Amino acid sequence: MTGSLLVTGGAGFIGSRIVAAALESGWRVRILDSFRDDVHASPPSIPDGVDVIEGDVADAVVVDRALDGIDVVSHQAAKVGLGVNLDDAPDYVASNDLGTAVVLAAMGRAGNRRLVLASSMVVYGEGLYLGSSGEVRPAPRSAADLAAGVFEPRDPGTGELLRPGFVTEDAALDPRSVYAATKLAQEHLAGVWAHAAGGRVAALRYHNVYGPGMPRDTPYAGVAAIFRSAIERGDVPRVFEDGGQRRDFVHVDDVARANLAALDWTAEQPEATVRAFNVGSGTVTTILEVAQALADTIGGSAPIVTGDYRAGDVRHITASSDRAARELGWTASVPFADGMRDFATAPLRA
Repeated sequence: MTGSLLVTGGAGFIGSRIVAAALESGWRVRILDSFRDDVHASPPSIPDGVDVIEGDVADAVVVDRALDGIDVVSHQAAKVGLGVNLDDAPDYVASNDLGTAVVLAAMGRAGNRRLVLASSMVVYGEGLYLGSSGEVRPAPRSAADLAAGVFEPRDPGTGELLRPGFVTEDAALDPRSVYAATKLAQEHLAGVWAHAAGGRVAALRYHNVYGPGMPRDTPYAGVAAIFRSAIERGDVPRVFEDGGQRRDFVHVDDVARANLAALDWTAEQPEATVRAFNVGSGTVTTILEVAQALADTIGGSAPIVTGDYRAGDVRHITASSDRAARELGWTASVPFADGMRDFATAPLRA
């Protein structure tokens, strides 16, 4: 199923891959992007045949124009990353939450009722953990444990160290950064809009997305880009804690395909439908394994495990993407080894 598609943030890392995949599938595509300097150090390349509107998603006049004649919206525009400090909070809220509210209000005026929302696994906070009695919500890791090199969370009742499991979309939500709080607020705003306007929302909770065109050398870059940049500079990649932090790294092209599947899904749902979907590879990978894979491919120094830590960091977060497989008909197809091998030499964004 195709039609006319608006991709907000369509010149960005993930948005640009959605645009390319949508064009290949026969969609008519329009991009709304602010082309912020902190995201685009140089003008991005826009494919032929794409209508481009430059402007901010928080500008209602611009958004109204961008929605003219559009069937469905893929809302990717956002300030990403965990930020540096609380001074980032106003920009995160303005970009992510005010921007989303403006888009939703404009969709209401335009009579557009189909939305795919870029959310994130950060809404969960810590992942799912198992103790001797079953699933357990972990206590915050203590300063004493971290200083002693005990990095696994504990059962708040028994004190036993917990084992990580796979998070489903029904898990409790516990955002632990400004960015995470704004992503959860985006989901809530979209839910309110769907019920008020009869909309259909697929909220895609991306896990650790990597691939060509990923931003590099910024405080907001993903860990894969940070490791790669360090190796290319001739530095030793430094891995915090013991390197055993579990994550799910999913290739950006798989994420683009998930968006196309979700666009089709919105056309089939009844009014006022809101559904969250984990978008991950289904493969557990440790942070140390990422650093080692990049070092092996690029030929740089082997990573070192520092034992350093940051209070408040999430220890493990890996997800089940079974719901996306069942309901969207989507599964990731790029194996970690292949994706990292290509990523190690792929062009990145300055």
